[in-house]
Parts: sequence; C-alpha cells; structure tokens
Amino acid sequence: MKIKPALITLALLLGGTVMSEPSTSSLKTASFGGGCFWCIEPFFEKLKGVTSVVSGYQGGDLPNPTYRQVTSGTTGHAEVVQVRYNPEIITFGQLVEVFFKIHDPTQLNRQGNDVGTQYRSVILYQTDKEKEIAQSAIDSLTEQGTFKRPIVTTLEKAGPFYQAEDYHQDYYATNPNAGYCQFVIAPKLKKIQLPEELLK
Repeated sequence: MKIKPALITLALLLGGTVMSEPSTSSLKTASFGGGCFWCIEPFFEKLKGVTSVVSGYQGGDLPNPTYRQVTSGTTGHAEVVQVRYNPEIITFGQLVEVFFKIHDPTQLNRQGNDVGTQYRSVILYQTDKEKEIAQSAIDSLTEQGTFKRPIVTTLEKAGPFYQAEDYHQDYYATNPNAGYCQFVIAPKLKKIQLPEELLK
C-alpha cells in the first residue's frame, strides 16, 4: 500500500504509527437500479464507507450505449448506480438494505412516472455470495410483510458497466433547482430516513 511521504513524516514527528487510506484494491463495487439513477444516487452518496457513486447503464447487450438508446427500452440495459465502497466500513448487505428503503421494489419495470425495462428494480451481483445476500433480504422483507405487494426486484449477474454521460453525474447536486429535482428528488430525500449509523 502506498503511503504519502507527508503522512510518514507527521507520524514520526508525533511519535505515533503510520496511518494510511485504504488502497483501491481493498474497495469493492456494487450496482443497483431503482428507477431513474438521478433519484438513487444522492442516497448512496450519504453513506459511510462509500467513496464514489457513478450513474450508468448495465444489464444489456449493446456495447457503449447512449442515454437516448437506453431510454428507448430496446438495449436491455437498466439505469443503475455503481457504488464503490470500503467493505470494512459498510457491507454489501447494508447497501442492499438501503437500496430497498429508497425505491419501491414492487413496481414492475417502472418507478413512478418513469416506465420501461430500463427503470426496473435490479441488483447486479458479482458473486454467488452477493446473490445469496440479496435473495435473503428479499425473502426477509417478504416474510415481514414490509410491502403490500410482491417484490419484483430481479437479481442479475453483473455484466459490463457503462458510465453515463457527464451531465448525469451528481445530477441533483449540480441541478437542485431543476423541475425534476424540486418535485421528485427533493421530496424523496426529505421523506426517506436512512439509518443514522450508516450516514457520514
């Protein structure tokens, strides 16, 4: 692990041990689709241990799709956010827990007024263990009767992730006065409360 020289010098001057940031190799990624990626991106950005959240497209067949192609509903992709996180601070299971709090997983191929397979509720797993954790969460929520209707979230093996165009990244943060942000995202952020222990 590469440690910045300034950190070493400071630590030695203070007579302490050398502390370092986690290496990029220790970070993991997870992808979630729950309607428009603009709506779920700001929630994941609030979490401890999350180092980046990137909006993009995943789950389809067309290489390097554009936003226009994905919104046509013909490419098979879903609008997703790819979350990069430190598993020593937040687990995949906790990310899944948050995912089910920030959207309605009972709406098939839609989320509110956004309709189409590109807006499906989906968890794109990378390992069998992740699939098991996600399925366990669905089973638990179903048994508890958390939702009035059946959960329709699909579990799909993660394929290539394609980053969305620049103007989609941090959309809410950079466009807080836009109509969609004012009338859809802002009320959602105000209404949904995430577990305090998971927040930065």
